[in-house]
Amino acid sequence: MADPPAISQQLSKVVADVGTVILGKEPQIRLALTCFVARGHLLIEDLPGVGKTTLAQTLAAVLGLDFQRIQFTSDLLPADILGTTVFDRTHSEFRFHRGPIFAQVILADEVNRATPKTQSALLEAMEEYQVTIDGDTFQLPEPFFVIATQNPSFQIGTFPLPESQLDRFLMRLELGYPGDAAERELLCGEDRRRRLRELKPTFNLETLLAIRDAALEIEMSMALMDYVQALLNYSRSAPCFHCGLSPRAGLSLVRCAQVWAMMDGRRYVVPEDVQAVLPAVAVHRLQPSPEHRELSGRDLVNQLLEVAIP
Repeated sequence: MADPPAISQQLSKVVADVGTVILGKEPQIRLALTCFVARGHLLIEDLPGVGKTTLAQTLAAVLGLDFQRIQFTSDLLPADILGTTVFDRTHSEFRFHRGPIFAQVILADEVNRATPKTQSALLEAMEEYQVTIDGDTFQLPEPFFVIATQNPSFQIGTFPLPESQLDRFLMRLELGYPGDAAERELLCGEDRRRRLRELKPTFNLETLLAIRDAALEIEMSMALMDYVQALLNYSRSAPCFHCGLSPRAGLSLVRCAQVWAMMDGRRYVVPEDVQAVLPAVAVHRLQPSPEHRELSGRDLVNQLLEVAIP
């Protein structure tokens, strides 16, 4: 088994490097890195201008991965994302021209500005790590990490993401406004975009893939598995929830807790690891029942956090 303390130091350097560009957001950076190591996809929802796009670009640069940004708009078509088949007159045959989805890190910027038809183009890619065009299947690169940003639903020109799409995102984060000290440094300091261009990759691809494999070896006791199942069962039976957490959500919770433990340099998961990642894993998957419409996703997560540890 790989050495968790050594991996913890490497991942801490990634968090620190990203933190030189995204100021005052260490918890969110750590969660975003956890999402990547756990082989998931990340949804960032917040107001424009708080650093969502910059976080995606910086994380890709520090990890040394190919990066593509796709700007989602109301007239974007699935072929603009996946690619299209074009007739090659020279060879008298149809050839597939790959779209921007064929990169290791994809920024789906303002994903909820596109129509549901275009949003659905991501479903197969995010779940199966492949795309199917005209009956032919094409594998996506490894690793493959989608970071989607979306504007708040009250803003003009947005289409809500369906539950099936939301469930494919392992985590959902909010960045929020920076604190006073971080904002003052941002206003008075150097251009963060220039700092981004100066960043060097922390890992080579082989090391990065090995770290993802090492996370799967972190020990999860049966008592903690009972705790995770208690959380799932409570979300499915308590009257304040409309729909409970899916089995995919439970698996996501386990994987994220393993990564969180590894980032702390431990070979085993403790209950605090599960609780640390639970809000980001569960908040976008939970809806209040009709009788409890006043509850927000955060309120529902707080209900789960009160579930006793067996």
